Amino acid sequence: MRRLGTVTRTAQGLAIVRSDDGDDTPDIGATAVDESLSGVGRVVDVFGPVDRPYLAVSPDDHVRLPDILGEKLYARSR
Repeated sequence: MRRLGTVTRTAQGLAIVRSDDGDDTPDIGATAVDESLSGVGRVVDVFGPVDRPYLAVSPDDHVRLPDILGEKLYARSR
């Protein structure tokens, strides 16, 4: 499991995550989980500066976006 970053805001039904490191950016389609390893959603886009990109995460149906603001997200290993 590797850290994706922190949810900094929401936009158009997506969680926007500020990546900690541009060197280890996950692939689009990677599963995002929270600290308790509960599924949060999937990475649908990577954008912004190369050194610290942003990730757009499409939330799972049971996830309320306001509840995950400020949370650290991780990519589940396949």
